[in-house]
Amino acid sequence: MKEHIEEFLNYLAVERNLADNTLLAYRRDLNKYIELLNKDGIKTADSIRRDHVTNFMFDQKKKGLTTNSINRALAAIKTFHRFLVRERLAKEDPTNLIDTPKVWKKVPDVLSVVEIEAMIQASSGRGWQAVRDRAILEVFYASGMRVSELSNLKIENVNLDVGFIRCIGKGRKERIIPIGKRAREALAQYCAVPRKKLSRSNLDPHVFLSRLGKKISRQSIWKLIKHYARKANIRKEIKPHTLRHSFATHLLEHGADLRSVQEMLGHSDISTTQIYTHVDRERLKIVHEQFHPRR
Repeated sequence: MKEHIEEFLNYLAVERNLADNTLLAYRRDLNKYIELLNKDGIKTADSIRRDHVTNFMFDQKKKGLTTNSINRALAAIKTFHRFLVRERLAKEDPTNLIDTPKVWKKVPDVLSVVEIEAMIQASSGRGWQAVRDRAILEVFYASGMRVSELSNLKIENVNLDVGFIRCIGKGRKERIIPIGKRAREALAQYCAVPRKKLSRSNLDPHVFLSRLGKKISRQSIWKLIKHYARKANIRKEIKPHTLRHSFATHLLEHGADLRSVQEMLGHSDISTTQIYTHVDRERLKIVHEQFHPRR
């Protein structure tokens, strides 16, 4: 079974161009699945039955995993079994009749425009780190990119003259995102001096570099976002994609159409983008309750 997992992951990487982070998640979930199967004495793909899959889901639930996490694992398992049948490594797919548990779509936490401004102001400074961090915050909020996309952004994909970023997203899909004047200015200031000093060998193609002159990690970006949120006295829970959620919400609040926001976010399904319209509705509800004479 371990060999089948390696073949499957290789197929996902080569044929479907899935991102490294997605492949790591698939590997983790499938290893947990195989581990439980081994405990039940299941050694071959054709020995797996529907109840083995449902037992795995219940086991994950007992361990405290959220419905979203269980759904992600189930998606990996279903895709794995379809692969086994297609490659004739198994005769039947035991996941055929298993439904994905329904989940409530949570409205993402967002920051207000004032809070975003306060965060960016908190990063002001003349040192290389302050200039870099301000550029990161400005570009993150201006583009709505995912943290991994921001970390992987390369110099060759930035056009400051025109004001566009070429972003390589999930599944290696490409999209073009415009960035505004403030983000362009912050990025130009960073690239003019601090980045040149950080890029000692001038070989690293990535835009945002660490103090060691290497690509800044996703974790480091998340830490600096939390740091400047604290510095700006923001008490809300800050998550890696808080600025991405804020970008989408603020665009819709100011009249942007859903399709344009979908394209900039890189969502393949517009229903994923529609979650941000619920945020706007919540804001309208608060305004109504606050100002309506018969509230």
